[in-house]
Amino acid sequence: QVQLVASGGGLVQAGGSLRLSCTDSGRTLSRYSRGWFRQAPGKEREFVSAIGWSDDSTYYADFVKGRFTISSDTAKNTVYLQMNNLKPEDTAVYYCVADQANWYLDRLYEWEYWGQGTQVTVSS
Repeated sequence: QVQLVASGGGLVQAGGSLRLSCTDSGRTLSRYSRGWFRQAPGKEREFVSAIGWSDDSTYYADFVKGRFTISSDTAKNTVYLQMNNLKPEDTAVYYCVADQANWYLDRLYEWEYWGQGTQVTVSS
């Protein structure tokens, strides 16, 4: 059984930075694209970013472009989300995801695996 374990969330002031990590627990996933979603209180879950397994192609939601960077370490089966210039509206639970799909990842909402989420709170 595979579990995605996310970490790195916390409380930060506006303008600050956090780096989220997500790694496999149990069986490791090979040739899986990785990504991040978030859900703020009272709002629907939304796509944040993804990285394809074959060529490391990256995808970003418009509201994080230029501020967030996704990367992966395939040797460690870990995906990272570097979040800079955080804003109060970035406050949400962030979920890491994994799927065998490799294209149009920003249009994929039914990812195969979901992590437990890590809370990010940005104070103004």
